[in-house]
Amino acid sequence: VQLQAFGGGLVQPGGSLRLSCASSGRRFSMDVMGWFRQSPGKEREFVASISRSGGPSSVADSVKGRFTISRDNAKSTVYLQMNSLKSEDSAIYYCAAQFGSSMRVYFTDKSDYTYWGQGTQVTVSS
Repeated sequence: VQLQAFGGGLVQPGGSLRLSCASSGRRFSMDVMGWFRQSPGKEREFVASISRSGGPSSVADSVKGRFTISRDNAKSTVYLQMNSLKSEDSAIYYCAAQFGSSMRVYFTDKSDYTYWGQGTQVTVSS
């Protein structure tokens, strides 16, 4: 599985960005997809995850109500819509994939994921 994330950039506080992650190499609908982020000197942390079906999903408490994860299985792409961005959201954002045995399961621990994209930088600053 190859993952390519894009859509990062510089945005002012309160602004929005949409990250995309395109998957290739095997049937996208087989994989649970996740977004994680990492700031300098910090551990990589969970942001959001979505099940194979696109139904059950989870977002971290720190971004709840501001970030939304979605997927388009026909386009083999997962998205992270980020609204009301704050300076503390600045980080490198990584997408990840892991085979899901169930259509409804999702994973929130980075150790659950086998495949990772290269990351895309998000900087929130005025």
